[in-house]
Amino acid sequence: MDAQGQKIIDAIRGDTRSGAAQLAGDALRRLQHWLASNAVTTQQLDQVLKALSEARPSMVPLANAIERCQQALGSGDPEAQTSERALAVVESVLDQLASANERVAEHAARLVPDQATVFTHSRSSQVVSLFRLLVQQGRAFSVIWTQGSPGNEGFTLARELDEMGVPVTLITDAQMGLFVPKVDLVVTGCDTWLADGHFLNKSGTYPLALVAKDLGQPFWVLADSFKESTDRLDTVILEEMPGDELGAPTAEGITARNIYFETVPVRLITGRISEQGVSWSPAVPGP
Repeated sequence: MDAQGQKIIDAIRGDTRSGAAQLAGDALRRLQHWLASNAVTTQQLDQVLKALSEARPSMVPLANAIERCQQALGSGDPEAQTSERALAVVESVLDQLASANERVAEHAARLVPDQATVFTHSRSSQVVSLFRLLVQQGRAFSVIWTQGSPGNEGFTLARELDEMGVPVTLITDAQMGLFVPKVDLVVTGCDTWLADGHFLNKSGTYPLALVAKDLGQPFWVLADSFKESTDRLDTVILEEMPGDELGAPTAEGITARNIYFETVPVRLITGRISEQGVSWSPAVPGP
């Protein structure tokens, strides 16, 4: 495989901090730079696209974005495939991704009451886009954000919010039950929207949904069409990262597990917000 193409794949596989939409966008921008800077052959491009589509099985926006590229490229004359045409296709899909993200934020902003306190968990570029839009609209709000163990992406995001002038309270993941009663709504992103009444997000989202449901708090999930998957509860892959990230003691009888993602029943949330608008959750049976 082309060395620069392999660097793209390695970077995407090794990124454990970005949300699904952000990861897909990063992959497309890396492809954009590669294609703009090199005379990439059709074979090299096909190899990299295939590897990227399989690189992060729990984060379907990446695979869906790559599939859109493959479909657009496959619809043309194979003899006319050039780096320039491939670059145009990648840029088009990148525009689609950005447009979907913007529309999700616009729909979500209408559901945030004035002076709201919003609770969120994990890294979601769509949630960050929502917060940026609220700031641009001059809306006053505050955020309670979990630290997002083990990656602690909440630390970085808390700094981003502070730079925007948004008051943020940073808590450990274990304090969800203490702080959800103090908020007006819960908003999270989504790494994969499954085909059977479940969605996939960073571990910790399931207990958050249970707490919000028990307390009657609105829980909205931001998930555009790039998040949609044909996978179901019994076929989806839950990525597990090295246990070393936990900082656990090492001994023969100790096993550290570090499963990054979990499935959440849609029946526990208020609804989904996509680029098409708001969809309220139906009463669907649990697993």
